[in-house]
Amino acid sequence: MKKVALGVSLVSTLSLSAFANTAGPAWDKAPGKISDQTSLQNGAKTFVAYCLSCHGAEYMRYNRLQDIGFTPDQIKTELVLTDAKVGDTMKSVISMKEGKAWFGNNPPDLSVIARSRAGANGSGADYLYTYMRGFYRDGASQTGWNNIVFPNVGMPHVLWEMQGDRKAVFEEVEEHGQKTHVFKGFEQITPGTLTTEQYDQTVGDLVNYLQWMGEPVQSTRKTLGIWVLIFLAGLTVVTWRLNKSFWKDIK
Repeated sequence: MKKVALGVSLVSTLSLSAFANTAGPAWDKAPGKISDQTSLQNGAKTFVAYCLSCHGAEYMRYNRLQDIGFTPDQIKTELVLTDAKVGDTMKSVISMKEGKAWFGNNPPDLSVIARSRAGANGSGADYLYTYMRGFYRDGASQTGWNNIVFPNVGMPHVLWEMQGDRKAVFEEVEEHGQKTHVFKGFEQITPGTLTTEQYDQTVGDLVNYLQWMGEPVQSTRKTLGIWVLIFLAGLTVVTWRLNKSFWKDIK
């Protein structure tokens, strides 16, 4: 049920776009440790355990996880939880027909979700990191949960046992003759199985993996880009010196 609930969570969050990307409080900065293999591996395990129940990542193959340090045997025994082969793409457990029947819409593919969620407040990774840490108890909500990043989102908080119960604290202020509620912070009701730091790390690892999955070669691309710039800088110097030498006798 936790896995299905996470599917509901991500469907509700990711299917609505403009409002979620521009409104609400400032987004926290995601860890962005796409070169940290331990973080990526932990994130991949969380992704497979919870997200793939409802969402697919059909632009990613299981065997590509070797790029972040998994062996083929580890992928087969620890990450392939269905009858899929190591060379298959990461398809969701439920079918498109089941997804539409359960959620009203087909759960979106998450292959490039971290790249697509960018907005005025930051990167897509920042949005996902802040969102997954923004849940609080709300008795008026149909699910019993709400989210400070996406108010009135129709989803439960599937990781609440890790984070624990907490409520949001709002302050009523008057602006331009109208009363509004300004978010001031969270108040812990009951502790979770993880400390705040541990929970943030778990979410950070998941977001790191989602960010890496959107472009697995991004570290190589950035490194190659630096060497290209160094080469062009050197070529510029050589070209300038040759030009000066060729035209030195012409006035």
